[in-house]
Amino acid sequence: MCVMGQVRDRGIGVTGGLIALAAALVAASALGLALRRRGGRFRAARVSPAPGGLPDGPAPDVLTEADLGGPLGQQATLVQFSTAFCAPCRPTRQILTQVAGMVDGVTHVEVDAAARLDLVRRLRINSTPTVLVLGPDGAIAKRAVGLPRKADVIAALSTVIQPASPGITGHATGE
Repeated sequence: MCVMGQVRDRGIGVTGGLIALAAALVAASALGLALRRRGGRFRAARVSPAPGGLPDGPAPDVLTEADLGGPLGQQATLVQFSTAFCAPCRPTRQILTQVAGMVDGVTHVEVDAAARLDLVRRLRINSTPTVLVLGPDGAIAKRAVGLPRKADVIAALSTVIQPASPGITGHATGE
């Protein structure tokens, strides 16, 4: 309100606004760091049926060759859900292809999430890239959202690969 050239402040003031802005920035930064730290980490898969799903339909935590459009690996399968506009999907593809090439009996399958909405809904894929580690029977053992590290992919594979397997092939032996 202006009375003869004087301005009267009725709000919280500049100092209060700056404090509120600083608090919002700190909270947003903390949330961003927590999400970034969590991204790409593998967790045990806990898939529950989608709401309204058919009781006699396929089990939500087992994928078949028909679901993937390709064969399952003898030891394990790395399934990557991607979309055309996903920036971290390309480096994820490179990492999974490298690991599949290093470990005997492991295959990498990439699924276009936009083309397979039925599978996306069934598995509750909420963002891309999402990586699933399947056992030899197609059962989902591990799940990661975001760009995984190569070491984390190898560690996740070790939970489904049989201990008696040769594991990582030696490049010096020509295998």
